[in-house]
Amino acid sequence: MRLTQYTDFSLRVLIYLTALSEEERANIQQIADAYNISKNHLMKVVHQLAKLGYVESTRGRGGGIRLNKHPRDINIGEVVRVTEDDFHLVECFDREKNTCVLSPSCRLKGVLYEALQAYLAVLDEYTLEDLTRNRGMLRELLGGLGNEG
Repeated sequence: MRLTQYTDFSLRVLIYLTALSEEERANIQQIADAYNISKNHLMKVVHQLAKLGYVESTRGRGGGIRLNKHPRDINIGEVVRVTEDDFHLVECFDREKNTCVLSPSCRLKGVLYEALQAYLAVLDEYTLEDLTRNRGMLRELLGGLGNEG
C-alpha cells in the first residue's frame, strides 16, 4: 500500500501545525518552505483540511492556519481515509473497471482486502498527538519553530 502525495502532504501539514505553539499560526508558504514542497499543492491540501474541520484558516493580516482540533482528536486512519482517492489495490477492487477473468474464483482479492483492513486498523490506533510526542525535535527539524517541546 502506498499513500498518495496528497495524503502525505495532508499528514505533514497536520504535523507542522501541531509543532507550533497554540498561539502560533502558519502560512502555506512557511510550510512549503519547511518541507521543500509545492505551495500550489499545499493550497489544495489546506483547503480540504479546512473543509473537513481539521484546520482553521483565517485570511488577511495576522491570519494563517492552525489546528482546529486537539491533536488527540485527529485520528490518523480517518485522515488517510478522507484524503486518499481510492483504495483499489488491484483491478478487481473496482467493480466498474474490473476485467480480470479470475475474479469469480480468485482468492487473492480476499487476502488483499484483509491486508488493507489490517493496514487501516493499525492507522486507526494512532492520533496526531501520538505522532508528535517529540514536538521539540519536530520544531527544530522544521526550521527552529521554537524551543518548546
